[in-house]
Amino acid sequence: MSDNVKWTVPRIRALKGKGKIVSLTAYDFSTARLVDEAGIHLVLVGDSLAMTMLGYENTLPVTMNEMLLHTAAVARGVKNGLVVADMPFLSYQVSIEQALMNAGRFVKEAGADAVKIEGGSSRAPTVRALVENGIPVLGHIGLLPQSINAMGGFKVQGKTAEDAQRILDDAKAVEDAGAFAMVLEGLPAALAGEISAAVSVPTIGIGAGANCDGQILVVHDLLGLYGDFKPKFVKRYANLGPEVRKALAEYRKEVEGGTFPGPEHSY
Repeated sequence: MSDNVKWTVPRIRALKGKGKIVSLTAYDFSTARLVDEAGIHLVLVGDSLAMTMLGYENTLPVTMNEMLLHTAAVARGVKNGLVVADMPFLSYQVSIEQALMNAGRFVKEAGADAVKIEGGSSRAPTVRALVENGIPVLGHIGLLPQSINAMGGFKVQGKTAEDAQRILDDAKAVEDAGAFAMVLEGLPAALAGEISAAVSVPTIGIGAGANCDGQILVVHDLLGLYGDFKPKFVKRYANLGPEVRKALAEYRKEVEGGTFPGPEHSY
């Protein structure tokens, strides 16, 4: 449960080597409140809301305005967790000035505590510029969902020695640029462990094994709310989809049969 002390960037960073960082996504006020009440340290308003909430096929179509709307809702529901907003595709790639403006909007308008940016060495100047202007950055290397067209889909990265070295270099570049932590996605567990040992900031894994400094999952995957989609790295702690369908079918049956509302539900 939550200890009712606000999680800050320095507090997250200080967990390196001392305790595991527990992270989840949230996309709306009600879910954010439940996630926060469970004592989750870092709450990511992921651009995965493109699929889970808006019905897109991947993360690429989601807009700044959509991300701002959902981030603000989550920020209103979280009292103790660190709220991190995922910067959507084409909100930071055009120029450092564009990245600074859009990241600032997440903090100023939506109430985010930090932003997340995908990419390694090529994004280091952008990360550095945001950090120098007082906007904390969570890095993201390995499998990059915003680059699936270039990567050829959602595939594990770092399988060859050359690719593994490139990702390790990316991690060090993001660290040197001032990111307070970084997400490692879709990596062999051994490589994720090597990266975690090589950098001084916390690593948060998703599909990257147990050797990271923390873990993150999409809350819909954890709760079984996103259909039959279940990647290998996901553990379902509940399977609420069938329960929700059962409840909705029972409601329909009672309304059609005239048994709801009953006397106890009427004024």
